[in-house]
Amino acid sequence: MTALTEGLHAAEFVISEASGTRSRQAGTLLSGNDLDSGTVLGKVTKGTASAEAGGSNTGDGAMGAITVGALAVAGIYTLNIIEAATNAGRFELLNPDGVAVGEGNVASAFSGGGLSFTLADGATDFVVGDTFAITVAAGSGKYDALDLTGADGSEDAVAILWGPVDASLADASCAVITRDCEVNGSLLTWPAGITADQKAAYIAALEGRGIIVR
Repeated sequence: MTALTEGLHAAEFVISEASGTRSRQAGTLLSGNDLDSGTVLGKVTKGTASAEAGGSNTGDGAMGAITVGALAVAGIYTLNIIEAATNAGRFELLNPDGVAVGEGNVASAFSGGGLSFTLADGATDFVVGDTFAITVAAGSGKYDALDLTGADGSEDAVAILWGPVDASLADASCAVITRDCEVNGSLLTWPAGITADQKAAYIAALEGRGIIVR
């Protein structure tokens, strides 16, 4: 006998939602995804990073490649040289809100505030007050399947896919649940390999957004 299988119907996972369309939102599902209704989603909120030396800098050292991590936020970080030294120096990094997120040394690998990089020493040493602006670009705002190892925003659970969407070959329009609703946890689709602790943390994050998992 042939066994027939059927995916979830649109919004079958929803137990209750706010009146009208308050719980739902239109969006775009990122190309490369072919997802069922009830898939937990992240959202691309940040892109790559670039750096620009302050126009009045004395030192001529250059910023190396910048890796954007999960803790980074879109916006402009400010790097300030706070101690000068021959062929060296020390700096402080402020996030886009002006909050210090770490200190590091010139010519040494640094990691803080979700960014990793090395500020190279140049022919002319940096002096106190030299600066760099590090811009983390805003992401596309498109939804993506929740990625346990993502670093572009897709690692944060922010929505649940309303109905099945095939974006295998190109971005596709989608509807998502983002707030004010109750959902059946047994009907949600999570990333392969997710642990019980990770799932619990993501469920708590969803509940913080008003998506209650029953």
